[in-house]
Amino acid sequence: MAAGSPGSSIGDRIRFYRQSSRKTQAVVAGLAGISEDYLSQLERGLKTPSVTLLHALSRILLVPTSALLGEPGSGPVASARSVAASELHTALMTRRPGTDEPRPLAELRGRVDAAWASWQGSARRYSETGPLLPALIRDVEAAVWARPHERRRASEVAADLYFLLRTYTKRIGRTDLALLVADRGLRAAEDADDPLRIAAAQWNVGQVLLTVNEAEAAEDIAAHAVEQLDDEKHTTEEMPRVALQGALWLVTTIAAVRAGDGWTARDRLRERAQPAASRVGEGNVFWTVFGPTNVGLHAVSIEMETGETSQALHLADRIDLARCPSVERRATFSMELARCYEQRREDHAVLLHLLEVERAAPEDMCHNPLVRDLVQGLLRRARPTLAPQVRQMADRVGLFA
Repeated sequence: MAAGSPGSSIGDRIRFYRQSSRKTQAVVAGLAGISEDYLSQLERGLKTPSVTLLHALSRILLVPTSALLGEPGSGPVASARSVAASELHTALMTRRPGTDEPRPLAELRGRVDAAWASWQGSARRYSETGPLLPALIRDVEAAVWARPHERRRASEVAADLYFLLRTYTKRIGRTDLALLVADRGLRAAEDADDPLRIAAAQWNVGQVLLTVNEAEAAEDIAAHAVEQLDDEKHTTEEMPRVALQGALWLVTTIAAVRAGDGWTARDRLRERAQPAASRVGEGNVFWTVFGPTNVGLHAVSIEMETGETSQALHLADRIDLARCPSVERRATFSMELARCYEQRREDHAVLLHLLEVERAAPEDMCHNPLVRDLVQGLLRRARPTLAPQVRQMADRVGLFA
């Protein structure tokens, strides 16, 4: 099966790009800091790489991480993503106001908040939230242009919309649009002259930079934002400020992991993020979902990314997901556990946690390439007792489309 075809696995694509670059397994494995046998298992679909390893391989093979992850090339999911991206691109490029009277800011605020509630709380968040966004972009931009006397309030609404667009475009695989809207969100937050929104915008920029394999830049912008908030101690509310600083410290922990420095990541989590989470409790300031539960989820991710799967599973046992307000974070947690068990070759547990992902966020099963790769791995090696359930799941996520 060709590396770029819809059904090809991450391992197929790693092998394809390695061979295209004329590098041997020994060379790539050495540069990535893994054994040649482990790379062979990745290429054969016997192991699923961590996100950190994927970023390392993308640098070595000189291809974007998205090329290794792959995207559905055909079928209803790919078609829906293409249409959604096209409509968003058109709306984002048409920024001039229309001839109609701009919508009231109170209405726009309600629509943006409702879209956020759908995105973070609905099991059908792609199909429910996506169609709302093009009209919102046009209406919010029209209000910003038409109400110079209310520019700060309109810019607050615009910034919050661009924060949502950042995570949505990232999840549909359009990192180019994610970078665009993250930058617009920062500009809007600066126009609103709101230090807390500016910090939230920098957090969003950091998230995109992590996605495009710019861990050092993500760390720099997050650390700078923490310092800026320190300078605003006397002009901002304490708890939202501490929560945003904690969320920004989480960006730096992931940046450290991506740079191969797991110990620095653990130190930042323990010394910076955890104390902030203990102070503010569970919350969702500017939709960052920062709090003790999210810090716990990041602790699991750090251990997973550094290959300490036993410790990751031990930490996971302490987490009460019911306290997390985000469907995405709950689904991601179950996916992380599935990856841990995949590393241990415990296929029953892999299937169990993929079923939990499907229960909590069925559309994420189709949109998340790592989830799809886990299902493909199960297809290749499932025992007869699991095979029927795995084939049914593969059909539901469109692997047979």
